[in-house]
Amino acid sequence: MRTHRRMTRKGRLAAAALLFVSVAAAGGLAHAATSGDDAPADALTGLYDTVAGYSAEDYTAASWSQFAATRSTASTLVQAKGKTTGDRTAVRTKLQTAADGLVMVRGLKSLVADYRTRPAGRYTSESSARLTAALDTAAEVAANPSATASQVATAKTALTSAAGSLVAADEGTFQTITNNTFWNDTSGNPIYSQGGGVFKFGDTYYWYGVHYLGAEHYRTNPTKKFDNEVTFVAIPVYSSKDLVNWKFERNVATTSTTLPGGGRLGGWVGRLGVSYNENTGKYVLVAQGPGGVVFLRGDSPTDTFDGAAVQGQIVNSPTPGTGDQTIFTDDNGKDYLIFSNASGRSRTFVAKLRESDSLAVEPAVEIAHAAAGREGNAMFKLDGKYYAASSDLHGWNSSVTHVVESTTSNIQGAYTTEYTMQGTELDYSHVTQTGFFVTVNGTKQRTVIFAGDRWADFAWNGIGYNQWMPVDKTGSRPQFHSLSQWQFNATTGEWRVGPQNNYILNPEFAADRITTTTLTGWTNFRDSGPTSFVTNVAGANGTRFALQIGAGQAYSGGVRQQVTLPAGTYTLATYAKTSGSLSTAQVTVTDATGAVRTLSIPASSGWTRREATNLQLAAGTATITVKAASGNGYLSVDGLSLVKTSGGTPQAGRYEAETAPAVCQGTIDSDRGGFSGSGYCNGNAAVGAYAQFTVNAVAAGTATVGIRWANGATSARPANVVVNGATVTSGQFASTGAWNTWSTTTVAVPVNAGSNTIRIDPTTANGLPNIDYLDVSAG
Repeated sequence: MRTHRRMTRKGRLAAAALLFVSVAAAGGLAHAATSGDDAPADALTGLYDTVAGYSAEDYTAASWSQFAATRSTASTLVQAKGKTTGDRTAVRTKLQTAADGLVMVRGLKSLVADYRTRPAGRYTSESSARLTAALDTAAEVAANPSATASQVATAKTALTSAAGSLVAADEGTFQTITNNTFWNDTSGNPIYSQGGGVFKFGDTYYWYGVHYLGAEHYRTNPTKKFDNEVTFVAIPVYSSKDLVNWKFERNVATTSTTLPGGGRLGGWVGRLGVSYNENTGKYVLVAQGPGGVVFLRGDSPTDTFDGAAVQGQIVNSPTPGTGDQTIFTDDNGKDYLIFSNASGRSRTFVAKLRESDSLAVEPAVEIAHAAAGREGNAMFKLDGKYYAASSDLHGWNSSVTHVVESTTSNIQGAYTTEYTMQGTELDYSHVTQTGFFVTVNGTKQRTVIFAGDRWADFAWNGIGYNQWMPVDKTGSRPQFHSLSQWQFNATTGEWRVGPQNNYILNPEFAADRITTTTLTGWTNFRDSGPTSFVTNVAGANGTRFALQIGAGQAYSGGVRQQVTLPAGTYTLATYAKTSGSLSTAQVTVTDATGAVRTLSIPASSGWTRREATNLQLAAGTATITVKAASGNGYLSVDGLSLVKTSGGTPQAGRYEAETAPAVCQGTIDSDRGGFSGSGYCNGNAAVGAYAQFTVNAVAAGTATVGIRWANGATSARPANVVVNGATVTSGQFASTGAWNTWSTTTVAVPVNAGSNTIRIDPTTANGLPNIDYLDVSAG
């Protein structure tokens, strides 16, 4: 994706233009660097060193028995002296055959252990029964000493399919996605994941990407450029059920990962994706790497991935390797590589991964051509149409998102001419370029998530590497929603604007990447003075750019932007500084009724935060205006924000059971894992031993309340939901299988303006399940 990277990769890709090395072993990936009767004498040693670390517990007993005997013979010969090349070659061949015959069950065992933890009460009875049946079959196959590779793959596929078909018994809860920040995993450690993708296997999302050395440096100091710091560190994988909270699992590949031919993973590694092959039961990671397109293979989504194949040339592509690439998995489970050609990147291709093992890319079909070149190639599917998206070719910087869409149901069929995805032109895709897309098939709607890359070779274009936004349709075309904060329910597929969303677009004036006199998302206006007196300059608090309005002569004018707002109370804020004498220096918001709210900027030679609070704004189109007037002065602003502080019904947020004024008729405990905050309510075992929360609302209306609870008992613990003294609904709160397995029940309740009490009141002597918190939002 970088201009300078194209040059450094060109030579070695050309040298590998016709290279294709593949490993076809069903059990392991043990292959010497060379093969054939003329193999050198040390080929046996190389193969033996590879298989010496194999463990019996990872394979079926029958296949291991034959392999172990052959490995023992090889061990003796490796240590012996005076044996002929022919002897060593013969034993090496036998050892290779035995290794190829191994039947691995490591991944199947891992998946069985994982899916055993799914409590039946969290899912519909029908979908839970399907998983139970698949688990029983998979466990039998994993324990069968004579199971074949085909049987293992079939059991794994059936288990993964059953897990992927689980239907939640409740409607889930909304989780908050906050952009413009560095993300951490569930242990509080930095998420380092660039140029990868999120893939759903079973009921779990897995996020694979690349950890580059420069990511560490930029996170430590995001106030400067770190060019060329793309040293490969590892490929980490994170897991999540809700696409918001990510658990680090492991580094699936590192610089120690060996490729076919004996080389190691290193140099440029990037733009990767993972597919599951139903025929082999293997997970195949496809990336750019040494020699072209590199294929790594693991036995489970979080397994260690080993080198399996390298493909230097894809048929029908005019250049070796690829420019940018991602993996797209269609609704029918078939996997495709979406890519541009390496040199010039003017052509976009769709190529199928080989169905037998996913270790090769079949002949590509060109679906789009842009003479200027495109990168960040990725695909999503919405309402039966395929959309191939990409960004401008200018070195990992932000741009509009370009799209071509299919005109038939054939992914490799005809596509429209290119157009700009609506919404991305306002702030250059939230100051990103296309990374990948995640499609969530919720119980209520299908939502596409645009996962934008903000790394720009770590070139100082904003905070955070990963910026995720929802995509839906406006009319017949996809619509991009640029949000600094939004909330997503991975169960239902629903999304909504977050309570801390900044409604101003390109607020740090970073989208343009270069000094310019017309800033993306903003329209210049001039009341008087020279033709041009708007530009971008060094920003506040270490940001790269800020808006500057000014000239060495008399002028009046500035910039404007129109945004759509919901009704409510807002805070308008900015960092600002001035020089010279200004007769006008202000930021205004004009709402849909024409009412004007003004933030005046006093003189200040240094960057100072200014804000105006309690701004009542009507729903509809509002105009944000930054204006200055002077004879020879300058106004600079940066970090503009317009955030809604109230106006929803009720006050959205999380209400923890352990935090006053919440009341727990019982104890606040913390001995069961998985809770939020510092504890949860463990109610007394009695009728009426309630947990009560106080919720504030600006106006009367309906609230959506998510009650998070756990019930490790064998029977349900029914309770009424009582709002302001009146019972509005009841819940069964069935067993979740364990006290550290949490579930969420969502209910709609009426609220009054002001303070409201929401009580969960048990109706049996067993009392309540453990209550963690309420998530409250407007209904």
